[in-house]
Amino acid sequence: MRKITLFLLLAVIFSTASVNASYSLSEPVSNSKKDSAVNKEVIMDNAVTTDALHEFKSLTRVERRMRISEAKKTLKEYKAAKKAGTSEPSTNTILLVILAILLPPLAVYLHEGVINGKFWLDLLLTLLFYLPGMIYALIVVLG
Repeated sequence: MRKITLFLLLAVIFSTASVNASYSLSEPVSNSKKDSAVNKEVIMDNAVTTDALHEFKSLTRVERRMRISEAKKTLKEYKAAKKAGTSEPSTNTILLVILAILLPPLAVYLHEGVINGKFWLDLLLTLLFYLPGMIYALIVVLG
């Protein structure tokens, strides 16, 4: 598994293939076109991986070792950042949880940043009965 992850990381880092500009994910795609879009994406990924592999094989031994050590370092940093992000909730989240218990709609508004459907639903639930509004606010803030 580590070798596959390392290979994929190397392929992404050292790929130099250009992305096909005519292919766009922003366009609406019908069901028949979705399959061809997925196939194009797989073909493009295979091409990028193949190009990266050929480029990697053309390097000298010293350059290969340097790039592998850089990729390992990047992978370590990524894992450390991922681990650090899940260990403790931020102060902002703790304050939003406290606010969700006291004033649920305000906590939802501050979490979302705009008055949207979640805010109005939480306001309605809070006005009907306080407990469902508080539970919904906690779900929004922690979810």
